[in-house]
Amino acid sequence: MADGTPPPGPDPVGPAPAVRPFLVTAGRVADAASGRSLPVETQVVATAAGLDALDRLSFERYDIVAACRLPQSVAELAARLRLHLNVVRVLAEDLRDAGQLAVYVPDVHATHAASVLRRVIDGLRAVPDSRGVPSDTD
Repeated sequence: MADGTPPPGPDPVGPAPAVRPFLVTAGRVADAASGRSLPVETQVVATAAGLDALDRLSFERYDIVAACRLPQSVAELAARLRLHLNVVRVLAEDLRDAGQLAVYVPDVHATHAASVLRRVIDGLRAVPDSRGVPSDTD
């Protein structure tokens, strides 16, 4: 408010994260303009070298490699770790370059096929809502 007191009620934004995303990536960003940015559906999985290096990795890099014992998409990984999508993209590229993460970028033409999109929609509808009931609305 104008007098410096906070407005009544809960903070609508919530607390700021302890570390800003640009600090985690040393100011680097995923380069979407050049098309080099990893698509959100890119599958990532830890390599044997990555799992061996876990005790030498720091913070977010450790979390990413540890979470990637089983393959998952970049989007799933960002959501699971509660990290900004572009932070995960940059760090995944770093880990790939270090041989600690295997990255499988899907074929662009295959991911835009109508049958693939239909299967994704059907899969999303099969996910239970918070009450455990599958979503079957159109």
